[in-house]
Amino acid sequence: MGELVSEKHVRYILSVEKRKDNFESVVMEHLRMNGAYWGLTALDLLGKLHTVDVDEVVSWVMSCQDESGGFAGNVGHDPHILYTLSAVQVLALFDKLYAIDVDRVTNYIVSLQNEDGSFSGDTWGEVDTRFSYIAICCLSILRRLDKINVEKAVKYIISCKNMDGGFGCTPGGESHAGQIFCCVGALAITGSLDLVDKDLLGWWLCERQVKSGGLNGRPEKLPDVCYSWWVPSSLIMIDRVHWISKEKLIKFILDCQIGQTMLWMSFILTSGWLVFHFLNIQD
Repeated sequence: MGELVSEKHVRYILSVEKRKDNFESVVMEHLRMNGAYWGLTALDLLGKLHTVDVDEVVSWVMSCQDESGGFAGNVGHDPHILYTLSAVQVLALFDKLYAIDVDRVTNYIVSLQNEDGSFSGDTWGEVDTRFSYIAICCLSILRRLDKINVEKAVKYIISCKNMDGGFGCTPGGESHAGQIFCCVGALAITGSLDLVDKDLLGWWLCERQVKSGGLNGRPEKLPDVCYSWWVPSSLIMIDRVHWISKEKLIKFILDCQIGQTMLWMSFILTSGWLVFHFLNIQD
């Protein structure tokens, strides 16, 4: 088994922020808030968060806030609930939540809850269980969870549960590891995990591990390091993470390390490091 080349990961994450004019950065500039969250989280786990300028990061995050109270993925872009959570998480990481008007952010999120309990991602109305998790997680961090109809939110999430134990993005949607993390995470925060069939869901999730030790997001798909976060995180929440091989998964993650990588690999590498960290603290 190889070793985690921590210093190379740190150098890579820090280099991404500086390459703002290359093709990859330009075409994905609308995702920069998410990239900031994942990159900074990885640096924190690696004990290198001090390598960034806190004031500069906080100033940039705040410059992405819209009049509605929500945050955009970058300056000049439209606000979205996804980027709002990333912004709140970045500020929380630096213990800077006092920098935002909590009521404004709360009102933005509350305005996105629909009559059936679901959440839209923005004013354009797309509905997805990812947004349910984001709303619940964000309001929990801000200690404003009581401002939404939690009962309806939970009921909608449960309506997205399938016969295989998994969850889809909407009622009847295909079970997917990423959606499962969002639904299970939301239910965990709201104290509703008793509504999950843990053995059935645990079976579906552990079946995502393939011969290489990696995990896929759906049956018959190739493994991807990002699912090394979504799947084990869900298994940990339902106390079934011992149903997969930790050793094989760690080997797969380490085998995915490469010398150079493109901008979009930031999320994948960070996901791998996050689960590598959490699997090791389970012992």
